[in-house]
Amino acid sequence: MFFRAVVLLPVISISLRLRGFRATQNFLLGYRKQLHCGLVADRPLSESECCRLTALMVNAAARNVWHRATCLEKSLAIWSLLGRRGVASQLRIGARHISGKFEAHAWVEHAGVAINEPENLHRHYATFDTTFPVATSEVQ
Repeated sequence: MFFRAVVLLPVISISLRLRGFRATQNFLLGYRKQLHCGLVADRPLSESECCRLTALMVNAAARNVWHRATCLEKSLAIWSLLGRRGVASQLRIGARHISGKFEAHAWVEHAGVAINEPENLHRHYATFDTTFPVATSEVQ
């Protein structure tokens, strides 16, 4: 999963810059093939374990290889990788206005819980009413 994230992060970054958000998201939707989440000690991973491991690997790839990854790029990578494993997740985007500056932030939620936000940073942002497509077989 780490190596998939290493490849996916720069692809997402370039696509966002050249094609924009919606085209990048559509590309990622088309990229999905159902895969197993994996095994730990000869047992399949639960969805919550898969979410935790996926976020961990994407963050490790961003920290060690693709240093310029933004929260949107990391969140799109996590959302896409989870979707490939059949794990339902939502890409969320929020905004805030602090000290005269507009700031935006992106994260991924699974079962209503932010999976790539260990410090609940997302709670300081007003989320847009629109959620982005659920990463399951419902999305074609």
